[in-house]
Amino acid sequence: MHDLAWLTARPIAHRGLHDMNSKRWENSLSAFQAAVAGNYSIECDVHLSSDGVPVVFHDHALRRLTGRHGTVADKTAQELGALRIGDTEDHVPTLHEMLAVVAGRVPLVIELKASDGHDDALVVRVIEALQSYSGPTALMSFEHRLVRQLAEQAPGLPRGLTAEGLTRGAIEAHFSMLAHDISFVSYAVNDLPSPFVSFVRDRLSMPVITWTVRDREAVDRTAAHADQMTFEGFLP
Repeated sequence: MHDLAWLTARPIAHRGLHDMNSKRWENSLSAFQAAVAGNYSIECDVHLSSDGVPVVFHDHALRRLTGRHGTVADKTAQELGALRIGDTEDHVPTLHEMLAVVAGRVPLVIELKASDGHDDALVVRVIEALQSYSGPTALMSFEHRLVRQLAEQAPGLPRGLTAEGLTRGAIEAHFSMLAHDISFVSYAVNDLPSPFVSFVRDRLSMPVITWTVRDREAVDRTAAHADQMTFEGFLP
């Protein structure tokens, strides 16, 4: 079992410390620099470019964040790096660029985004990017297939299940992932309390972080049912 005291030691800035995409946009180098300056941990999202480079971006489609047509998987890392985020000077960063900016100064929680037909090498490429990185880092995903790959290919790294839902089917699916050696859970705050979260915390002593906390009610819900929050839109 990994020592994950660092995972819950401080609030986690969702997609970096952005300002709800006013002047400092999500998953930008500016948002990551601001999180470091505020001494917050960082959550970010990673896809693969068309040439197999891990890039930090949330959506599959480019339009919301760059105003351009197409998807992340359609573009090379160089083409993505030429795109501006919103009306800022920030570009779509590679994972390598993001790691260089953070430089181990605050913990990272990296979510691997599934993309059917385009993510076969995602786990391998992210692990390669982290080989020379020494800061505290954890990997997680909604996609069970990617979590299983992490268990096989990244045994030395903390890995988690990103999850949500209160239906019986959802809870059963979450419990099935305990067979794949996960070391933490990131759960939707609005779906707490959850029997799955209660089990992993109380019976397995597994840390649980929440997403995405935006108001006092969600802060209080996190305090009652989890160990730390992933937040945006305010300063804890």
